[in-house]
Amino acid sequence: MSSHLPTRPRSPRTPPPAVRGEPVGFTGVRLSTSQAHKALTEAADRIAPRRRPWARDPINILAVSGGAAGGAFGAGLLVGLTRVGRRPAFAVVTGISTGALIAPFAFLGPAWDDRLANAFTGGLAQRRLGLLGLIPGRRAGLYPVAALDGLIEPFIDADVLKAVAEAHAAGRRLFVGTTDLDRQQASIWDMGAIASQGQAEGKGEAALALFRTVLAASSSLPGLFPPRLIACESNGEIYHEMHVDGGVATPLFVLPDALLRWKQVGRRLRGGRVYIIVNMVLAPAPQSTPDKAAAVAIRSFDTMLRFSYRQAISAAAAFCAGAGLPLDVASVPARSTIGNGLSFETATMRETFDAAVASAADPDVWVPATPAPLSLADLLTWPFGGEGDEDGDR
Repeated sequence: MSSHLPTRPRSPRTPPPAVRGEPVGFTGVRLSTSQAHKALTEAADRIAPRRRPWARDPINILAVSGGAAGGAFGAGLLVGLTRVGRRPAFAVVTGISTGALIAPFAFLGPAWDDRLANAFTGGLAQRRLGLLGLIPGRRAGLYPVAALDGLIEPFIDADVLKAVAEAHAAGRRLFVGTTDLDRQQASIWDMGAIASQGQAEGKGEAALALFRTVLAASSSLPGLFPPRLIACESNGEIYHEMHVDGGVATPLFVLPDALLRWKQVGRRLRGGRVYIIVNMVLAPAPQSTPDKAAAVAIRSFDTMLRFSYRQAISAAAAFCAGAGLPLDVASVPARSTIGNGLSFETATMRETFDAAVASAADPDVWVPATPAPLSLADLLTWPFGGEGDEDGDR
């Protein structure tokens, strides 16, 4: 990078202040969703600005999950949907981990498909993240910081920030999640706000550095990549927050948890649709597990991941059902040979990408995940036959 925000403290780190700050030089670039009604309303305003009653463009939301090298699936699916003319227009895009690397291009649309495809099939991932790049014995990660930075910098440049800022000004939103390890909280970054401040306030290089740092932090799987320290300011005090892979807090997110539980946000989104791309296999894969420590650990981690993804989708489905929003999910098919998500071999990633491109023509590539509509019998007994929604807020 030609310009960096300070990411490493020059003195021992101090505990984070009671009031969470903002990155040095930027304001309002994180989504605050405390339980207070005012804070929730402000967050909803940022995600889905109030529209004129006659506005017809639906607020479609796309959430892209983590999955490391499995991100080739999500990239291929988006490119494939463009080619067959079935790609929705997304007003809101969210990303976690490898999904954070896909999210800017999913947000910007089909004109950026070539760059998205090249990021996952051009061979740079293998050169940067192959076995030769491993440096055992490093303090906080097997790969150096430069490995992930070198994967992000060629694809996230000033042109991307300019396009993101323009889309943000038009009312669309791009969010990326990281995990604030110091506070043990998810941190939701408004990437459009970062890009916009860079354009409007002559802070282009600083905005590009922060934009890249957030993407890198969201993708920094603990133990594999070093955490990212972001210089922030609170009440005049500068401190450094430690951020790691967003998947530590949640494998994917449609909206922050507080908004998922707030029924009123559904009113803003009515008429839209929610889409989730999961960059891994969700279905169980029965097999005999060898009675060896390494095999048990790997199998346990894989099982934990699949459960966490299914739970995240269940939470999204419950929200969508209550808000009257259809939910469609696309995930790596069980028959896939994607294998180890940490294998960044170009041939394997290209195979996954090409298979996803081909699958986009399948009308069943999106699987509905919201409950079936009420039947006639249900309607005849509602609201007396069930819990209903007594406050009329749905």
